[in-house]
Amino acid sequence: MSRNNRILHVDADSFFASCEVAMNPKLQGRPVWVGGGRRGDGIVIAANRLAKKFGVKTGMACFEAKRLCYNGVLCRPQYDEYRRLSQRMFRILEQYSPTLVPISIDEGFLDFTTMDDVVWRHTAPADYIKAIGERIHKETGLPVSGGLANSSRLAKLATDAAKPGFCEIPVGQEKEFLKDRPVRELSGIAKNRENALAAFGARTFGDVAELPSMLLKQRFGIWGQQLWLFANGQWNEPLLLEVKDRASISSNTTLPYDEPDYEAALTFALSETTRLVGQLRREQLQAREMSLTIRFKDFTEVGGSHRFQHPQFQNSVINAALEGIFREVMAGAVKPVRQIRISFWNLSRLDTQPTLWGTTHAERWGALDEAANKLNAKFSRPENPALMTGAQLALRQLDGTHKNPKAKCPFVPQREMVKNLWGTDADPLAHKGD
Repeated sequence: MSRNNRILHVDADSFFASCEVAMNPKLQGRPVWVGGGRRGDGIVIAANRLAKKFGVKTGMACFEAKRLCYNGVLCRPQYDEYRRLSQRMFRILEQYSPTLVPISIDEGFLDFTTMDDVVWRHTAPADYIKAIGERIHKETGLPVSGGLANSSRLAKLATDAAKPGFCEIPVGQEKEFLKDRPVRELSGIAKNRENALAAFGARTFGDVAELPSMLLKQRFGIWGQQLWLFANGQWNEPLLLEVKDRASISSNTTLPYDEPDYEAALTFALSETTRLVGQLRREQLQAREMSLTIRFKDFTEVGGSHRFQHPQFQNSVINAALEGIFREVMAGAVKPVRQIRISFWNLSRLDTQPTLWGTTHAERWGALDEAANKLNAKFSRPENPALMTGAQLALRQLDGTHKNPKAKCPFVPQREMVKNLWGTDADPLAHKGD
């Protein structure tokens, strides 16, 4: 007899803003938003529910948010603290299910399929999950919402419908829940697919359910059939933790001030490239393609890209290519540099497991990265790293602002999140017997 899957989606509400309230009790009951940009007062990157009632939205200029909500509080982002609170939240969640799948810094899925046999005989799912939310709020200060359904996709839609709070979609009522909901709410349906479905007259999941499944398969392939099953409440998928390699890595940094010295801007770009390539090597990846984009003070941009003949992992080769792009796109430019964007994609696996001496370039670079990471982890301080590249040292000598570089926004690939939580990306349940 097949069992109906029960998947719980948990999402921390207005995460960055909620973290600020959790860290500062004086902000309780006040409209709060977190500002981005070089001084933390550029655009709104998160706002709590009280601020949203005044019309404050993500992406809005902070001065506009202040105009709408004069008594609101603007907070500069503290990404390291957000990471800390995120990890505490996930540490609590992993105690309630053998399978926990984090998908971002503030949300994840839990498998509760067997709960009716073990736990829910003496309580209702809503009461049990409400207790989890209350514990998270008590121990971290973070408010969370949740949705329970027969698949992760539907559970996420249930959470969106519930916020703030909890929503369960009972077995057999999936089709009724979806009937009037717009298809654009489903993750994976972008504008092109939404327009293609609209051409069939399908704007809601109820419309999709009435279409012939073969028509959707002919137009969209396997995804079309899956969408038809989902709309009819028949998509009953188990929760699996699949740790995948990242598809790309990038850095988008607004400089502390508009930089008129192009050599200083190049030094920053080389330093940031070294950091990104080191991260790729730690994840045992190498890049085939890269790009550089320079945004000037007036927000105009220039940029270029490079494709290596073979995937690359060596800083000397990659930095030489980056400098070539920089010299080419900046020829004749006169405006100060505001922002630098660097991207690597078309990634492939790289075997850099260190050996005693290393017999290949890859092994030697792997051993070097391993040793450098251990030394920096043990001896570094934010103001005084144990190891730096020449570009990183030169950058600090050029500008004191970079002696304490700000933390990057904490959106990390799932592999890194899993490793941060459980110490390994190979077997996330390995520690549970300890």
